[in-house]
Amino acid sequence: MEENTLKSDCILEELRRRKSRGKIVDVEEEKVKVVIFSLLDEWYAFYGSEVKEILHLTEIFYVPGSPDCILGVINVRGDIESVIAVNAFLGLPEGQRTHRSRIALVAAAGVRSGILVDSIIDVVDVPVRSISPPLATLDSPKKEYVAGSLHFNSMSVTLLNIGTILGRIAA
Repeated sequence: MEENTLKSDCILEELRRRKSRGKIVDVEEEKVKVVIFSLLDEWYAFYGSEVKEILHLTEIFYVPGSPDCILGVINVRGDIESVIAVNAFLGLPEGQRTHRSRIALVAAAGVRSGILVDSIIDVVDVPVRSISPPLATLDSPKKEYVAGSLHFNSMSVTLLNIGTILGRIAA
């Protein structure tokens, strides 16, 4: 009888050992929300904390005498918000407005504005460690507006610094 008990104890101990080897440790990684969007078939992102709302494309009213980067203004539930073309800051031509175009209402550096994008790809939480610093080889029109880069769905995504973009408009 004692021999059977010893065998069962050995078997149970072996099972515990095997089970503990296969355990996956759940590590709580620091994550950040990003809003991924497209401009001329390239993917970009803003930090989610700076995006207040995503709006369907609505009529943008041109304001005479405004800088080229400001497309005009829109009415958001009684508030008048400017809409800027981030393409101008990145040295890109203006994209086509389609049924997929959206206006990302953002706020940073004490400024609030809409930013016209070709489409919203996704809103996701990504590990902070997956965001790489801006490439040193980045061309100069983009360089000062880039906060970093990441990969999403096997695509390279350029993370933009909204504070720098909006700060340039406010200056």
